[in-house]
Amino acid sequence: MIVCKSAAELARMRPANVVVAEVLAELAQMVRPGVTTADLDAFAEARVRAAGAVPAFKGYHGFPATLCTSVNEEVIHGIPSGRALKDGDIVSIDLGAVLDGFYGDAAVTVPVGEIAGPVRDLLRVTEESLYLGIEQARVGARVSDIGHAVQRHVEAHGFSVIREFVGHGVGAALHEEPQVPNYGPAGRGPRLAEGMTLAIEPMVAMGRAAVKVLGDGWTAVTKDRSLAAHFEHTVAVTSGGPVILTVPGGAGPAGSRAGGQNHGGG
Repeated sequence: MIVCKSAAELARMRPANVVVAEVLAELAQMVRPGVTTADLDAFAEARVRAAGAVPAFKGYHGFPATLCTSVNEEVIHGIPSGRALKDGDIVSIDLGAVLDGFYGDAAVTVPVGEIAGPVRDLLRVTEESLYLGIEQARVGARVSDIGHAVQRHVEAHGFSVIREFVGHGVGAALHEEPQVPNYGPAGRGPRLAEGMTLAIEPMVAMGRAAVKVLGDGWTAVTKDRSLAAHFEHTVAVTSGGPVILTVPGGAGPAGSRAGGQNHGGG
């Protein structure tokens, strides 16, 4: 069942999403050679809890950490560890938090020091595809319009959309209906309605799209070990167009309109 939120519920969603956005922005500034993913995780948990929120991922189906930190060929669900980041790496940081009964969820991929030109292109195109997908999150559109916009942009630049993992509804639960694939033809799936809230999250590989999950049961990597990027926002479908909830400060009655804010990451 797809849950449409009232204006009051959207207002209640804002604080959790602002916490996620602000902590992600701070984490992006921390990323540099020598920092470990465990360092990032400890900082994130302390900041989330200091804001009165609770980490959404920690303990979720047994996941052991506050962040998913996925480095280089790791696509999603990487577990923070003592691994030190190196110059030229990229790290995807995915954070969820719950506050006042509602969830926020967002992700960025951040370069570590200097990265090669093609890798910068990967990050740029993946983030651009996120915003193109968000622009489709309008009343009366179809869920598949989002993924179609993502796929068209990604493949036009020679990259591959990861298909095993998709975006999702988010609200009083971390994962709600509908699923939001990042690929497929337009004009299919549920029709978008006012009050729907979606976590839109393209995951893109430099090489082939095939992935496998490592022995830890969580970390998904590209089978060909090509680099992968991941960007995500929580977005509300409103009568005035898509509204991004995961922005620092939570400007406006329900966040900031797509494209109306600067955005971090690559």
